[in-house]
Amino acid sequence: MHALAGAPRLGLVSRRSALGPHEQLYRRLLQPHLDEQSLHDAASYLDDNLRAVGGEPVDLPDTPAQLHEWMEDGARDVMRRYGEYMREREEGAPRRFFSNRAHALYFLRMVAPTKLVDGSWLWGLTAQADNPRLAPLVRTYLEELGDGDPSKNHVLLYRRLLEGLGLDQERAAPDAAWHQGAIQLALGCQAERYLPEVVGFNLGYEQLPLHLLITAYELDELGIDPYYFTLHVTVDNGASGHARQACDAVLGLLPRYGDADAFWNRVREGAKLGCVGMGTNEAIAGFDPRAEVVRILTDKAPLGAGAHASHCRLAGRSINDWLREPAGMDGFLRQLEQAPGWLRLGEPPVHSRFWQLLQGERAQMFGVFSAYELQVIHDWIRGSESHDGMPFTETAATNEGARRPRFRAMQARAARAKAVAAPLPGLELDPDLADFKRAWAGSSGASRHALMVSALGPASHWTPAGLYATRLFAARG
Repeated sequence: MHALAGAPRLGLVSRRSALGPHEQLYRRLLQPHLDEQSLHDAASYLDDNLRAVGGEPVDLPDTPAQLHEWMEDGARDVMRRYGEYMREREEGAPRRFFSNRAHALYFLRMVAPTKLVDGSWLWGLTAQADNPRLAPLVRTYLEELGDGDPSKNHVLLYRRLLEGLGLDQERAAPDAAWHQGAIQLALGCQAERYLPEVVGFNLGYEQLPLHLLITAYELDELGIDPYYFTLHVTVDNGASGHARQACDAVLGLLPRYGDADAFWNRVREGAKLGCVGMGTNEAIAGFDPRAEVVRILTDKAPLGAGAHASHCRLAGRSINDWLREPAGMDGFLRQLEQAPGWLRLGEPPVHSRFWQLLQGERAQMFGVFSAYELQVIHDWIRGSESHDGMPFTETAATNEGARRPRFRAMQARAARAKAVAAPLPGLELDPDLADFKRAWAGSSGASRHALMVSALGPASHWTPAGLYATRLFAARG
């Protein structure tokens, strides 16, 4: 797909850099209340992107009458290719997506801006929820929200996944990583104006892709919870899930008195929007271990300048002097690589003096780097040996000759040893929830419906108030 005109090329940026155009709009649209200027800019953004993808091909049938056959053929093809992948793995082929644990964590960070607004393209249709022709789409949106069940809300699941892995949701990502999420938010807040495009986007996006199956399998293999991804495999099924609902929605909304061909053409254009920005394959291919280490050091440098004793020196310069120039962290890392004993690449990290500063009983820089950053540094030092997926918290000795247990196997053992506590307790302790309940009690009719629709928005549906509102909305008569 063509990038949006004027948008920067893919590249890692620091959180201290100016926000790119996609991230700027994303953050403006991910607010509980949108002003007229933001709504206008969302429409202009969609127009610009629709023009940019106008000449691109689209994987849809020529006529809507062929939709169900197209969906079923696509699902069979995905399963055939997944079967080939599994046979390759059984015959000893390496993982196709993730070279090591750091690679998988990098991927989860890169796609986070999109995953954290999952389903948002359908939000605007909840204002018209009583329209029977929109029922399949509203039902899809409510299922994205888990019908108010915190253990099924897609965005909350992804947030919990990031939190459990120690991944900061606000860390820097290239502007291209925010592009797809901004598209989805823009469609959600302009759903009535761009109804055919919303329908088309939903049609393309809800089909089961091969990369989803492989991602789930390889995350599980690396000991990372795959549930967010396996949940999408099940809810997007073509028998009764979102893939079929998407086809049914198109057929149910085709104009009966207007121009059905013009509507279908707009549906096809909307489907193209699902391919803009950084996709799964781009996020995976963008991982360069050493470059990511340099980025991490660049982000840390301003905080460390001045914190080191004057006798701490490298290549004739004090460490403080090095850190005062964040742009020079590539050279700093090269000097560490050349300094005897500081970085012994291809060996266990404990052999490197730099790693000993970060981890260990007397690590002088303990706590300076996040779990994600430590995993990246750990796997970069180990090199090809990191393909075993070992977490930085373990040592090679504990894994020698052993196969890494899958996440689901570890979870099953933990469940047998100890009963699982009730999911996400403490949801009642929230000031927004109390305010919502008071507003709900004092409203009725159209104002009550508007209150629910607002709480179901992408900025809040995953919060206690949003989950409560979703349950009310799903149970409405």
